[in-house]
Amino acid sequence: MRIDIITVLPELLRSPFEASILKRAIEKGLVEVHLHNLRDFATSSYNQIDDYQFGGGAGMVMMIEPIDKCISKLKAERDYDEIIYMTPDGETLNQSIANQLSLKENVILLCGHYKGVDQRVRDQFITREISVGDYVLSGGELGAAIVCDAVIRLIPGVLGNETSALTDSFQDNLLAPPIYTRPSEYKGWKVPDILLSGHNEKIDLWREEQAHKRTEEKRPDLFE
Repeated sequence: MRIDIITVLPELLRSPFEASILKRAIEKGLVEVHLHNLRDFATSSYNQIDDYQFGGGAGMVMMIEPIDKCISKLKAERDYDEIIYMTPDGETLNQSIANQLSLKENVILLCGHYKGVDQRVRDQFITREISVGDYVLSGGELGAAIVCDAVIRLIPGVLGNETSALTDSFQDNLLAPPIYTRPSEYKGWKVPDILLSGHNEKIDLWREEQAHKRTEEKRPDLFE
């Protein structure tokens, strides 16, 4: 999988891909992540990529020309399955979307800034718009990092145990059941006996029941 991220602040995005699971995925050759500084595609001597709104109003708008030049350059080199714009008014990221994107081969993530991008960018280039929640960030970079983390961990070979991602919260619209590790008793607090029984079928049933119970208590909306 290849992910190209178009950004005004590439330095803000480097660190997530230099540590932990994301770094290992890149080193294994399971994914490529490329950062593209939008200012490199500016046409003015000042590397301007934003301007005032037509019709007046507070806040600057990202210009169409630098974005067009960047996307066109990338599309000339390969075909893309999705060109995604990170925006607060996009569809809210969830596990289903992450699952879908993990099956793609080439994806572009465009990070918004200021008041956002010229609407013509959204009309002409964008195939999908994604939000990471009902709030506004200073830019789309942190949201793009979240999307990358949620997607890359699903690629086969990224996690040490490939079945781990299948039992995460929100797979099958359920929260994950309670989990425990050693010691089996601490300060009188005991691990449920069923988990120490060695009876795998009963343990699986217990975990399924607990997942339903926890979802009903914490996120009943998921059953809808």
